[in-house]
Amino acid sequence: MNFEGFAQNDFDTFKIEGLAERMEAIQERIQPKFRTIGEPLTEDLAMMLGNEMHLHIARHARRTVNPPNDTWLAICNNKRGYKQHPHFQIGLYDDHLFIWLAFIYELPNKQKIASTFLDHMDDIVKTVPNDYVVSMDHMKKDKESMEEIDLHAALERFRNVKKAEFLIGRHIASNDPIIKDGQALYEVVKDTFETLLPLYTLSYK
Repeated sequence: MNFEGFAQNDFDTFKIEGLAERMEAIQERIQPKFRTIGEPLTEDLAMMLGNEMHLHIARHARRTVNPPNDTWLAICNNKRGYKQHPHFQIGLYDDHLFIWLAFIYELPNKQKIASTFLDHMDDIVKTVPNDYVVSMDHMKKDKESMEEIDLHAALERFRNVKKAEFLIGRHIASNDPIIKDGQALYEVVKDTFETLLPLYTLSYK
């Protein structure tokens, strides 16, 4: 793997004005790195799970005016798309990198997954470290640590509110030295995904 990590220039992409200009920078600066780190991670996940996984790199195709505030890769078990399936993500905002196991509002069986998680909440708390974070909306930077969050209330909201989401994982600040160390960052991402595998498996029960 020839992944060298992310540079400040990658995060500065989100300060570029204009949709076309920012998209060009995303495509030139970030997406090649997503492919470099994403392909071996996809293979790792396939081996851990014992079934085929597929890499998707966000295209932001629906955008016509406003440039994206973040960009990401997604890995899931479906070749055609990821939004309607539980999926793993790595992505960048202007000030941090996120590593998620993501359950977003397009999931057709969102209520069932939420109910399963509520039934196994004690197992989730034991599985996920306190410094991992949870987001209820992939469009926002807002997050709470596992230590702080009312997990029961969050999962109930995920189940009951149509647009509510559940993303769980890690945030790493853009100025953290590990961001620039490709191998070390890869290991952190792989470790995060491995830690969250029980939740991913649980979501299919």
